Amino acid sequence: MVSDGSMKQVKVLFSGRVQGVGFRYTVCRIAASFQVTGYVRNLMTGDVELVAEGFEQELVDFLRSIRESHLGRHITREQSGWSAATDVYDKFRISN
Repeated sequence: MVSDGSMKQVKVLFSGRVQGVGFRYTVCRIAASFQVTGYVRNLMTGDVELVAEGFEQELVDFLRSIRESHLGRHITREQSGWSAATDVYDKFRISN
C-alpha cells in the first residue's frame, strides 16, 4: 500500500479465543494511546471485528500494539482490509 498522507480505514477480523477475555476493553484502552477512531465489537461467529480510521502509520502502530499486548496470545488468525477513511467516527468505542 502506498502511503500518501491521507486518512485510511482498516477493518480487521480477529479469530481465536477473542471473546470473554476482555479483548474489546483492552483494545479500547490501547486505542486511547493513538489518534484513531472507530469501533470494536463481538460477532456472533465468536470473532471480534475492529474498524479503525486514522493515518496509516498510526493504524499500523495501533494494530502492532494489540498484537504485542497480552491479547496476542488469544489471536490465532487476522484478516484485514484497507480502504479510504469514511470520517464518520468521532472516537474509538465498543459497539454492539
